[in-house]
Amino acid sequence: MSTIELSVRLDVDVETAWAALADVGSHHEWMEDAVAIRFDGDQREGPGTVFFADTRIGPLRTTDRMVVTKWVENQAMSVRHEGAVTGEGTFSLEPHADGGTTMRWRERLEFPWYFGGPVGAVLARPILRFVWRRNLANFRLGVERGSIGPAG
Repeated sequence: MSTIELSVRLDVDVETAWAALADVGSHHEWMEDAVAIRFDGDQREGPGTVFFADTRIGPLRTTDRMVVTKWVENQAMSVRHEGAVTGEGTFSLEPHADGGTTMRWRERLEFPWYFGGPVGAVLARPILRFVWRRNLANFRLGVERGSIGPAG
């Protein structure tokens, strides 16, 4: 099992950050490792939302079934990974007195034997941190410009 935690400071209020984050269907616009997102059914938000995420990091490709397990407006969203890589990821938002927001991203992932199992998780950790740092930078830039989320 590998745990990765990252954060980014956003120069937008928590409501603006949440509107972009809650638009799950647009996550592939700022996540460089997400190629496409397809929903299973009509539900697009809240606990129980199910979607498939096609991901690619270098030559590795996978499609994971994702289930939203937590949804607290303007605060947090968690998803359970059900696929080749399993685990849980959580995005949380913390408002600041000056109107800004900190977005935190925490992932606990378990890799299957054909991705190297625990050894693969250790080797993947710096690569995932690098990719997800870029994802957070993309999110920050997009949300501050208003180019991602429902308005984007």
